[in-house]
Amino acid sequence: MSDPMKRLPELPAERALKVIAGRWKAVILYHLFEGPKRLSELKRLAPNASQKVLIQQLREMEEHGLLEREIFRQVPPRVDYTATALGLSLEPVIMSLCDWGRRHAAELGERDPVLECVVGRPARRVAPSPPVAPAGSASRLAEQRKVSRATNALARSS
Repeated sequence: MSDPMKRLPELPAERALKVIAGRWKAVILYHLFEGPKRLSELKRLAPNASQKVLIQQLREMEEHGLLEREIFRQVPPRVDYTATALGLSLEPVIMSLCDWGRRHAAELGERDPVLECVVGRPARRVAPSPPVAPAGSASRLAEQRKVSRATNALARSS
């Protein structure tokens, strides 16, 4: 394979996003935080991902040093994927993305539950987190709530 570092941008933020970009990379890493997984386990944990795409993203992550692949010489062959120290260092980043995703769903008023992000526990559906206002926007948020209440009251009276 070609040297993956030649394809990476020089800007650190852009580099980080390029390394973890991909529909299933964050999902794969999230599940590898718990410990080694076989391809069949990862496929079960990400049922909407095709095996081809999973393998492609696993290989890219291996090239970038986020995970290691261990091949066991047995019949049938067994391959385990394990997050490296570099991959494990992304746990706070992935967990922050989980928190942000939950807040985003709440901010947009999505009523469908989102999956809970807790490493080591099975995923379960939870209500979106309440929106968090940026510092200094308390008055704007209060004004939005007043408008929302007035709109709801008007809709009920109609």
